[in-house]
Order: sequence, then structure tokens, then C-alpha cells
Amino acid sequence: MAFNWQTFRTRALTALVFVVVMLTGLLWSHWSFFILFSIIHFGCWVEYQKLVGLIDKSYQEISPFHKYGVMIAGWCLMLYFTNNAYNLFGLQLHEVGWWLGLIFIFVLPIVELLFAKQVLPKNIGYSALGLIYISLSLGLMIAIRNKGIIFKGSSSYFLDFGRVYPCLLIFSIWINDTMAYIVGSLIGKTPLSKISPKKTWEGTVGGAILAVVVMAWLGPMVVGGHTIDVAIIAAIAAIAGTFGDLLESKLKRMAGVKDSGHIMPGHGGFLDRFDSLLLAIPFVWLYVTFFI
Repeated sequence: MAFNWQTFRTRALTALVFVVVMLTGLLWSHWSFFILFSIIHFGCWVEYQKLVGLIDKSYQEISPFHKYGVMIAGWCLMLYFTNNAYNLFGLQLHEVGWWLGLIFIFVLPIVELLFAKQVLPKNIGYSALGLIYISLSLGLMIAIRNKGIIFKGSSSYFLDFGRVYPCLLIFSIWINDTMAYIVGSLIGKTPLSKISPKKTWEGTVGGAILAVVVMAWLGPMVVGGHTIDVAIIAAIAAIAGTFGDLLESKLKRMAGVKDSGHIMPGHGGFLDRFDSLLLAIPFVWLYVTFFI
């Protein structure tokens, strides 16, 4: 695969804007983090529903209440994973998420039965998969972010070190994607999978190795964390992220589209940009929760 400088330049310029927006959301505060990933959540849901509707035309016939209600229900799941640091007008968001989530669990099926033209179990299944694929994953990202928020006594004052693990995860994926693209473009010859013919074994393995090496070297100095933990998180991100990329490529192939959206020139849509992250988050959450 010949290296295309025009494509690389377009991707690099778009990525620069993307990085600025992401870093602002990641580093500013826990609130900016939550807002950033709420936007990502709804953007991914819009594209997921579009892809599923192209794969199975019957999903295009779901009621508006089903379509938007499941998105809000998923966002309630994200609210549930917040903690006492997310307090708005005296209301704690995780409690709001819990009660709104319960309401949607009961109301959604009833409204669907009463007003939908046709209730198909498979369409409910597609939405349930979306809740796991998108909402649960991003909810766990909020949980990872909250690992570093340390409360002082019974007051609302807290120390915020929660940026460390999300940044390690996201930076690992960025480095892996960039290095895999460069290595694959320069020396890649062996296709990784029929699902994504442009990906090569050389690029995939090279990207993963370089991501682990670079993050183990720079991660503890720039972001924080112990070297071994940083290296493991980078390895998890590279491996799980690759499968996440292939999963979304499979969905696009089944839907007959090149990109899930067009919000970022050279990068596609929300799912194109965050496909690796969505699958990597649960595995990093498991590691951070049980081994750190």
C-alpha cells in the first residue's frame, strides 16, 4: 500500500482540530469530560441507528419514542456512573440517572406496545446491543474518570486525579492508530482481514508494539501512572481497539457504506473515530478496577 501524502495531510489537519477539542474536554474538568462524552454518546447513537437501519430496513420503522428514548435511556446509564462530584442544583446526577433509567425501563416497552405500528423483538434486540456497545462502554469511561476523584471527609471538596487513566487509554489508541497507519503504509503487505482489506498484519503488529513502547516511555512522565500499568493499558488499548475497528468495519460493510458519518474529513463520523475506544474501554475498566 503506497503512502499517500495528500490523505495523510488531510487526516493530520482534521486530527489536529479533533485533538484540541478532545484535550479540552479531557483536561479542563470532570464536567467538561462528562459533556464531551455525552456529545460522543449521542453522535455514536445517531450513526449506529443509521447503520442498523441500512442493514435491516425494519429498524427504520421504529417509533420516534423508541428511536430517541433509547438514546436518553443510554445517557441515563452514563449518569448512573457519575459520583457525588457531579452535583447540579442540589441534585446528584447518578441518582437522577438511576430514577430516570427505571422510568424508561417501564415506559419504553409500554409506549412501544401502544403506539408502534409493528413491534419486532429483533428491533428491541438491536437497541439493546446499542446500549451495551455504546452507552455501557461510555458509562464505564465515566467510571474510569471518577477513579481519581478523592473526597475530603463529608464535604464536596475533592482532589481530582481522574484524568490519568482516560488519557492513558485515549493516547494509547491515538498512537496505535497513527503508527499502524504509518507502518502499514510503508511496509504493509499482508492483509489482516477481509473485513478491512487496507489493514495489514505488519501495520497492526508494528502499531501495537510502538504504542506500548512509546506510552511506557512517555506516559508516566507526561500523564502519570506506573510504567507497568501504562504498558498494560497501552497493550489492552491496541489489541481491543483493533477488534473494535474491525467490528465497526463489519457493520459498515453490512450496511454498504464507507463511513458511518462525515463529521471529520478524512476520518468519517463518530463511530469511525471512536470504534476502537468503545471496545477497549470495558477491558481497561476491568484492569483499572481489579488490578490497580
